[in-house]
Amino acid sequence: MNDRLSLGQIALLVAYAAGMAAGQLLFKLAALRGANGPLGERLPAMIGNGYFASAVLLYAALTVLWVWILSFTPLSRAYVFVAIAFAATPLLGGLLFGEPISARLVIGIVLIFGGLLFVAG
Repeated sequence: MNDRLSLGQIALLVAYAAGMAAGQLLFKLAALRGANGPLGERLPAMIGNGYFASAVLLYAALTVLWVWILSFTPLSRAYVFVAIAFAATPLLGGLLFGEPISARLVIGIVLIFGGLLFVAG
């Protein structure tokens, strides 16, 4: 395994992070369409929720993708790209669900991307 990531590896890692963010959006949609009340009442509704099932299937596929990526990418270089999901998910939550996007959040996201460039660059 080489210390420098190829363009293909970077593309796969960015796709993985995008998939993680998409999964979180699906979980949010599942939560918005879910039943109210205690977990015992929510669980059957959650299992039958298409958004929830889609998110679980996406995460299962992403797990397989992650293991494959790690077969030719150092974990210390690959895991940093997971931070893209930490930055993209709150932005998408703001855009799609009207959740607040504060200046502090934007600054934090800029710092995440700066750290990503510093570590992975």
